[in-house]
Amino acid sequence: MESKKDDQVRALKAHLALNVRSVEQSVSFYQKMLGIEPSKVRPGYAKFDVQNPPLNLTLNAVAFKERGALSHLGIQVGSTDDVLAMRQKWEAAGLVTRDEMQTNCCYATQDKTWVRDPDGNEWEAFVVLRDNLPETAACECGSRLAETQPETVVRDTVTNANVQAIASCCAPEPVSLAR
Repeated sequence: MESKKDDQVRALKAHLALNVRSVEQSVSFYQKMLGIEPSKVRPGYAKFDVQNPPLNLTLNAVAFKERGALSHLGIQVGSTDDVLAMRQKWEAAGLVTRDEMQTNCCYATQDKTWVRDPDGNEWEAFVVLRDNLPETAACECGSRLAETQPETVVRDTVTNANVQAIASCCAPEPVSLAR
């Protein structure tokens, strides 16, 4: 069968598979965070079929000692009111949230709120208020960055030597789950 060059694949939704220490603990967290029940639960596995935003989220039990290489995950929303609504929903479900409003991150000004799952994976609900800030715009987390790589904050351009330090700028600070 011959295919046409202008045919496009119709993507249904993104798939995200997370390694977790405990499927049971993670299911409890994601039920609260997403506000839905899992569509499938098996030994060492769970699946959430999220409609808004479209996402196939799976949790896979894998033994590991430390947090993996994943930086963070996010849900981009349309407004600051949506960010605040997500925060309210998460707090009502008993999750601990942390806000960053009017923060410069990833060369954009954003409002965001964060939660952390039982394995340390951090999720943000965020809105981009202003995008494509110049490279000279400092991250709000510049003071943390300056402690480890002071030259990065004052440079006008990004070099390979400081890409890792700047990338860590957008990683959220650790959050205590204790109330």
